Amino acid sequence: MADTGPQYGGAELDRSANVLGALALAVADEVADVTAAAAGRADSAAAALAALVHFLDRPSVDQLRQVLGLTSSGTVRLVDRLAESGYVRREPGADGRSTAITLTPAGHVAAEHVCRARAAVLDRVLAVLSPDDRAQLDVLAGKILVGMMRPPGAVRWICRLCDTGICRGSPGGCPVGNAARERYGGAASPSGQAEAGRGSGRT
Repeated sequence: MADTGPQYGGAELDRSANVLGALALAVADEVADVTAAAAGRADSAAAALAALVHFLDRPSVDQLRQVLGLTSSGTVRLVDRLAESGYVRREPGADGRSTAITLTPAGHVAAEHVCRARAAVLDRVLAVLSPDDRAQLDVLAGKILVGMMRPPGAVRWICRLCDTGICRGSPGGCPVGNAARERYGGAASPSGQAEAGRGSGRT
């Protein structure tokens, strides 16, 4: 049994939890830095570009808001900034009343830069692990992500920066998506919620 340390409101903090917290912060900081630089903006632009290129198909502003976890006004301002940069354009939505957000050719290039920058950080972080270590990490990380899965209606999807095609094309697929289908039925999103649409859903 792992030695436990101090308790915080009833939660015990041991070495594994402390190390996980440090690792999560270190990886998140590096990914945030390189993806913001690739997107040319230190805000949610990188996540928006990644989501638009990988799994959001002509989303409305509200759908983009759900993925990013921004306010409605914050999402509108972000789309304005991306449009000013030439990365997205607004088009009529499917119902004739809403507005759909699509990537421009320049936006596709920027999105690929974001994805390559993220991949480079993650590849370097995992380079110290053997193939067996990585396989074990895959299983353990999947269990943790499933444990963090939130119910339908949650915002700020955890897979908003993911290359969702990698998990869909790998044996076993996305652990969160699989769990969401079992729990909620229907098509699961990259964030783990059951919902219709291209790779739609949230965790």
